[in-house]
Amino acid sequence: MRQIALTVPTEASARVAEAAGQAGASIFAEINAHRGDDPCRLFILEVPNARVEDLFGALENIEPVRASFLPAGILSLRSPSSEPETAMLDIQPRSPLEIFLGALQSIGSWSGFLGYSAVAGVIVWVGLFTQSVFLLVAAMLIAPFAGPAMTAALATARGDAKLLGRSLLRYVAALATTITIAFVLSVVFDQHIATELMVTTSQRSTVSLLLPLAAGVAGALNLAQSERSSLVSGAATGMLIAAALAPPAGLVGMGLAIGQTDIVNSSLWALAIQIVGINLAGFLVFRIYGMKSKGARYPRGKTIVSMVSVIVSLGGLAGLIALQFSHAPEYQQSSIAQRISASVKQQVEARSDIALVSVDAQFSRQRSQGENPVWVDTRIQGSLSNAESDALSGALANRIEHEFGIDALVNVTAIP
Repeated sequence: MRQIALTVPTEASARVAEAAGQAGASIFAEINAHRGDDPCRLFILEVPNARVEDLFGALENIEPVRASFLPAGILSLRSPSSEPETAMLDIQPRSPLEIFLGALQSIGSWSGFLGYSAVAGVIVWVGLFTQSVFLLVAAMLIAPFAGPAMTAALATARGDAKLLGRSLLRYVAALATTITIAFVLSVVFDQHIATELMVTTSQRSTVSLLLPLAAGVAGALNLAQSERSSLVSGAATGMLIAAALAPPAGLVGMGLAIGQTDIVNSSLWALAIQIVGINLAGFLVFRIYGMKSKGARYPRGKTIVSMVSVIVSLGGLAGLIALQFSHAPEYQQSSIAQRISASVKQQVEARSDIALVSVDAQFSRQRSQGENPVWVDTRIQGSLSNAESDALSGALANRIEHEFGIDALVNVTAIP
């Protein structure tokens, strides 16, 4: 429930009471008041969250009317004292109007926004350069990418071209700042090769699409849920969105500095699929929670803008997925490495004279794009001569090349 205070002309009291009844609101109090020297009527209403926008729509033609309401919910004590849990457990989501206004307030100033983007770029670079995973987590907490991500999804749901343009501009500005900082630091500190953490982070999987979809759903749910029904903080959902965007942005800058085009292309692909995936998932959640193109106190929304934004996002998503599956292994290296490990395991276990100890397959990033082989380190238990180990390595490499079409460097270590 939301508690709303209204001041209206005295002669409009009956119309306000009628509008409140139509919106499912209850009148908590009616008070004679003054606005300056003019008499007016003060209404204190208790309104279901989902009907707040309906109430303002019904009051649109009453002039002059002023309203204020707190963003926090209220606890109604009208239920029987013996059954308070019945009312307390009926926690309603925020109204579409409140979701929209709350998202607008989260935009913040340009100086603070770009400042956090720059700091996130520094921490991402240090984390990738020193191979410190905890610093990547810190960068995800600081990176301000959740704001433009959610306002873009909200603008798509509302059909607000102006807000969508502002959100995309902030997207570009934040990512460009982080990329530039990472590039400059790599040049200043004379970095020439990719670190192991850079290589691992830059590799994509066939399930990469699930991360932006999950991030978009989580971010939209956090905005739509009542503060008392959400078990997850806004910082946690913001971190999830930043996790999808901060590391790839840092990798683009570092890859440009060291001339690793495969890292750059893979990270740009990741950034693109994150943006369209988060937008589509957030749009869907906002629409489920009642967000429409037209609403009270909101004349800018246009259905055609929503349709165009969704169509462009769907087209971009389809194109990115097609690119991923038509260019193996560049955009599927993580998944293909796992499949190669499974294939080697199957071949080794088919022999009775040796037993598999471990197998680790990983792609290199040190050569030109498309020319990096897969390195397969296989350890077995059994007595093999050097010639037998070399023969097994060759057989495994031939099988990988035949099955996956990828050059493989296989090392077999036999442990007696």
